Amino acid sequence: MHLGVTGLLMHAGYLGGVWAAVKAGMGSGLAALIVGVQPILTAIWLSLFSQGGAGGRVTKRQWMGLLLGFVGLVLVVSRKFDHGAPGDSVNSVNLAFALGALLCITAGTLYQKRFVAPCDVRTANTVQLAAALIVTLPLALLEPDSMSWNPELVGAMAWSVLGLTLGGSSLLYLLIQRGAAASVVSLMYLVPPATAMIAWMLFAEPLTPVTLAGMLLTASGVSLVIRPSSA
Repeated sequence: MHLGVTGLLMHAGYLGGVWAAVKAGMGSGLAALIVGVQPILTAIWLSLFSQGGAGGRVTKRQWMGLLLGFVGLVLVVSRKFDHGAPGDSVNSVNLAFALGALLCITAGTLYQKRFVAPCDVRTANTVQLAAALIVTLPLALLEPDSMSWNPELVGAMAWSVLGLTLGGSSLLYLLIQRGAAASVVSLMYLVPPATAMIAWMLFAEPLTPVTLAGMLLTASGVSLVIRPSSA
């Protein structure tokens, strides 16, 4: 049951919410920035309610790292605001989807850390995806737009399924089981910088001084969060 709940939150709620927000007209930069607040929300929850059992307390050094990492995240994704698609806009619908995704990934992380007992990652993925399918399949059947299959779409879908859902989610599951929640979620800050590096290598997207400064701040912030405390 607990695996099913995390699947609903982290697959149907988080991933579905981000995709829905972008489809509803929100730019990818703003969507990344909104869900990027997750480490801070997680730290706030742990500071207010944790007594060590749901991922540990957040130290002052980790707070500094979380805030520094968020500033770096803002700088990295700012390039998306400068080069947004012509139809990018914010409205109550896509904002609700993005905020819902943020709440789902935060709640899913804390819920898994608190209630899910360690088990084989293949079993965990199967149960979580099956639970998410129950919610997302009816919504997919209601989708009015038809699929226009082409190599680019197949490649994007393959990466989303194999790389993001199976690969990335499996690693996240293992990290949450083995590490403190605040330290694990701080690694999410590294997603936009890594994306910028891949875009630079594969698609020749420029790495501006602002982007490079954001990468440096993000890496420094994450380092502060995950660094072991001195004995």
